[in-house]
Amino acid sequence: VQLQASGGGLVQAGGSLRLSCAASGSTFRFNVMGWYRQAPGKQRELVADIRVGGSANYADSVKGRFTISRDNAKNTVHLQMNSLKPEDTAVYHCFAPGGLWGQGTLVTVSS
Repeated sequence: VQLQASGGGLVQAGGSLRLSCAASGSTFRFNVMGWYRQAPGKQRELVADIRVGGSANYADSVKGRFTISRDNAKNTVHLQMNSLKPEDTAVYHCFAPGGLWGQGTLVTVSS
C-alpha cells in the first residue's frame, strides 16, 4: 500500500491550497487518515485527521482555516487550506495507520 500526496506549492499569505493524498494498492478502508507537517527547525505537528465516519480533529493553529475531508470509496483524504500564513510553511505528510506515510509535499507561504 502506498500513499501519494499532491497539491503543495507556493502561495502568498491569505491564499489557498488544496492537498490530496490517495492510497493505492489496497481497498482497505483506513479508520483514520490525516496530515502532519514539519517546518525547518521545528517539531513535527499533527495538522488534522479524520475518521472513516467523518469526525475530524484539528491543531489549534489551523482551526477555522483548514478543512480535512475524505472520500472513503476512493481511499483519499484532502486538506483544504485557506487564509494561509507564512507560519504554515512546512513539508506536509499524509499518514494512515500501520506506519503508512506519503512523500512530503512542500507548502510555502510568502508574506
